[in-house]
Amino acid sequence: MADPAKKKAIFIDMEPVGRRVQVEAGSTLLAAAQKAGVELIAICGGAGTCNSCLVRLVSGELSPPTLVETEALDREEIEAGYRLACQAVPLGSTRIYIPPDSLTTPQRLQIEGLETDVALDPVIKTVDLKIDPPSLNDLRADTTRLNDALVERGLEVAEIPLPVLTRLSESLRARDWSVRLALRRGEIITCLEPENSPLGLALDIGTTSLAAYLVDLASGRALARSGAMNPQIAYGEDVISRIHFARSEGGREKLQSTLIEAVNGLVHGLCEEANVSKERIVEVVAVGNTAMHHLFAGLPVEQLGGAPYVPAVSDPLDFRSCEIGMDLAPGACIHLPSNIAGFVGADHVAVLLANDIGKSSGRVVALDIGTNTEITLVSEGRLLSCSCASGPAFEGAHIHDGMRAAPGAIERVWIEGERIHLQTIKNQPPVGICGSGILDAVAEMVGAGIINNSGRMEKDSPLVRTNHENQNQAEFVLAPSSISGHGRDIIITRKDINEIQLAKAAIRAGIEILLKEAGIGFSELDEFIVAGAFGNYLDIKSTIRTGMFPPLPLSRFRQVGNAAGIGAKQMLVSAAKRRDAVKIAGKVDYIELTIHPDYMKIFLNAMYF
Repeated sequence: MADPAKKKAIFIDMEPVGRRVQVEAGSTLLAAAQKAGVELIAICGGAGTCNSCLVRLVSGELSPPTLVETEALDREEIEAGYRLACQAVPLGSTRIYIPPDSLTTPQRLQIEGLETDVALDPVIKTVDLKIDPPSLNDLRADTTRLNDALVERGLEVAEIPLPVLTRLSESLRARDWSVRLALRRGEIITCLEPENSPLGLALDIGTTSLAAYLVDLASGRALARSGAMNPQIAYGEDVISRIHFARSEGGREKLQSTLIEAVNGLVHGLCEEANVSKERIVEVVAVGNTAMHHLFAGLPVEQLGGAPYVPAVSDPLDFRSCEIGMDLAPGACIHLPSNIAGFVGADHVAVLLANDIGKSSGRVVALDIGTNTEITLVSEGRLLSCSCASGPAFEGAHIHDGMRAAPGAIERVWIEGERIHLQTIKNQPPVGICGSGILDAVAEMVGAGIINNSGRMEKDSPLVRTNHENQNQAEFVLAPSSISGHGRDIIITRKDINEIQLAKAAIRAGIEILLKEAGIGFSELDEFIVAGAFGNYLDIKSTIRTGMFPPLPLSRFRQVGNAAGIGAKQMLVSAAKRRDAVKIAGKVDYIELTIHPDYMKIFLNAMYF
């Protein structure tokens, strides 16, 4: 007979963070996550009142939903396995999925850019050669000697571009005539040490930020990843202002050289982290919106600044990295995937590719939120796309106390009566508010009746005060000076609210126009995919409360992080994925919102909460 004192071990597996922890019977999933070092958002401290610690049961059995959960979640969400971690108790070993918006920012950063399983179909091929060295009896030229060795292996003679040729003789002798060649479509890209695999670089060139991934092309594994601000921001916060700067004398060249310098800096840091030489990087795939794509390649952008907003090129581009000043392997090449239109670029194609949107048989919205937001609707095999200028508010710009997502930034807000609960990045004293925090705050203010449906603050609210310099201006104190990290009040102004109204209205209007063109309602959507670094940090409940996203059940939303970077990595290791990207771009019907007869009416209506 089993000893009742010996309780069966309960293990909790947490996806996609890859943590496993053993817990005692009766422990909640929130307690299990905290024990495993997984930081779930729980502004109420686990009391079950903030509804922020949402998780989904993958396998195993949990305690029945509590009254708190049945009030917080709808039937469809509960049937889909969604639970509040502070309420749910595992009854045995359990596997759960944690949505990105239930994690604190540092935890979300850890899962951003997850590896994806893609069948390797590399553009770069390698071949190991042992070449007979020259002698007085064998006076063949180095190139002849190398190509003869290729022919002896049953391969075709390779072209040797000049950047490779200038280093070839030295490389062969330094390696004692034993080399690993990296070949790209019949060309020699570089000579490697026999034990070294070729490397690739995936780049996501955003208007505000850059993301870079160093990838082993032999295994498809990411060796290092890094990010930085796009330094072009010094010449304009948005695409239009940079296009305007590019018109000035030397402006386009300045924007390109500034960007390339930043990318070279990222490459240096990635190679240091992975302890590899940059001369092993033989292939680059770079994605970005059409303007960033053009400026990276040194193409003209003036024509993107006015109707009909035509790109210089929409087909894929391949050229050598040295042509634009990147210092990689001697013959390294850059691949730029297809653009869709003047304001929907290769980055959005990469998002669609990474999520198999082109193969979807359902009704799906996929949007990539940034300074410029691209949206695609798939309905009955048809792909409809548009672009909207959502502005930099979600990056913390143009907000009174706005800041980037750095330690001390308020990222979550919950208002309970007259109490304001805050969560900051790294749990540091608050010093400002980032994009997800300002959206959260506005959503909570709407829910608490502090903001009316037009965005005006109700001055009779005990949480609203009058600006001491302008008696007509109301402001909301999010964090008083007594708790802030710099000794000043952190406030939200009417202008801040208006910035959020403009951004959310642009996005909602884009969604509504696509639905209208497809002849369907939002309730008919099967899935709503949210991409982009900022999209990964959003609290979906806040986007619904403010009206930015339609009121769908939470189970239909999927946050996928930097899907543009993931798509770029897929194209880096797979020629088949590059062909898929061309097909996707060719299937998209682009809708220009500025000339749509219903756009302004829908946009103005979407300004309301």
